[in-house]
Amino acid sequence: MAEKALKTSVFTFEGTDRKGGKVKGELSGANTALVKAQLRKQGINPIKVRKKGISLLSTGKKVTPLDIALFTRQMATMMGSGVPLLQSFDIISEGFDKPSMRKLVDDIKQEVAAGNSLANSLRKHPRYFDDLYCNLVDAGEQSGALEALLDRVATYKEKTESLKAKIKKAMTYPIAVIVVAVIVSAILLIKVVPQFQSVFSSFGAELPAFTQMVIALSEVLQKWWFFVLVALFAFAFALREMHRRSQNFRDSVDRGILKLPIIGNIVYNSAVARYARTLSTTFAAGVPLVEALDSVAGATGNVVFRNAVNKIKQDVSSGTQLNFSMRTTGVFPSMAVQMAAIGEESGSLDAMLDKVANYYEEQVDNAVDNLTTLMEPIIMAVLGVLVGGLIVAMYLPIFQLGNVVG
Repeated sequence: MAEKALKTSVFTFEGTDRKGGKVKGELSGANTALVKAQLRKQGINPIKVRKKGISLLSTGKKVTPLDIALFTRQMATMMGSGVPLLQSFDIISEGFDKPSMRKLVDDIKQEVAAGNSLANSLRKHPRYFDDLYCNLVDAGEQSGALEALLDRVATYKEKTESLKAKIKKAMTYPIAVIVVAVIVSAILLIKVVPQFQSVFSSFGAELPAFTQMVIALSEVLQKWWFFVLVALFAFAFALREMHRRSQNFRDSVDRGILKLPIIGNIVYNSAVARYARTLSTTFAAGVPLVEALDSVAGATGNVVFRNAVNKIKQDVSSGTQLNFSMRTTGVFPSMAVQMAAIGEESGSLDAMLDKVANYYEEQVDNAVDNLTTLMEPIIMAVLGVLVGGLIVAMYLPIFQLGNVVG
């Protein structure tokens, strides 16, 4: 019953202040009566108080990693300002527009209010808070440095999500170009080419081979466009399911991406940055190196690095230095290895790894910017070849006819 009484919801209210002016807004509370009491304490005479409903448009808004990063940063800020933990949850909850995020924050608050630690409360939501996140918060609570750990976790989440966004941008741009080029070409083949075809039928002369090929492709698309579309969707769905269900397929994709020109280098540098960032954060939190490497393996996001980190863990467990083990994997760049060696010698491994992470994150940032600049002329070239090629194929017979008449 006590747990039920603690459960809060968001209410909308309308009322009048002490001067008789109309006011409205939102307030969290356990029930309507308590919300009205809170309003009266603030000098507001409540006229309407209703529980806030969830609109149809907002129900699909899922909690994203960026939301979790923002939640962590706000928690760190509240703790640093000396705001009590339970009150921090109320303030943060009211700051989110997403009902799903408000519910998550309120659920965590109920767990903490019931006597659970923050780390254990977060562990009840593994979909949003992974083992690394919970272990770091747990280390902060155990050491009495929760504020500092939350700040470090917030920085980690922000840097990680920023890096993911850059990688997504690098991967999305060329795919978008290809999709646009295919759509434009399909529209020309299905809608424009048949108009020229009706004109060519009155020529009575043999059409150039290039024009015949384009017309044949147009006829196929006009007749079978629906089956082609279904086949493309089926192929995309099959790839997605294989990626979701087959570990071997995912591993093959990871290895293949690293071998791609330009994009492979971006993914490689991002994996190094995530390795260094995660290991720096966990090691600085007081997590033993061997245990920290467990979290690092999954955070790199690529099977090549995951296997390398697992090997490093085995080597470190048997007494090998981290930098030597990193070198023997043949995966990590020499700069990262040398910085790790300096960190181990000087006793500042976390600081050195943090510098490595910053360096490679900057490399990814520059590479994505360069890729964006490089893609602009490539877009023009691809669209020019596809669209221009179709137009030339259509006008070639007209040019030839003009030469014959001349």
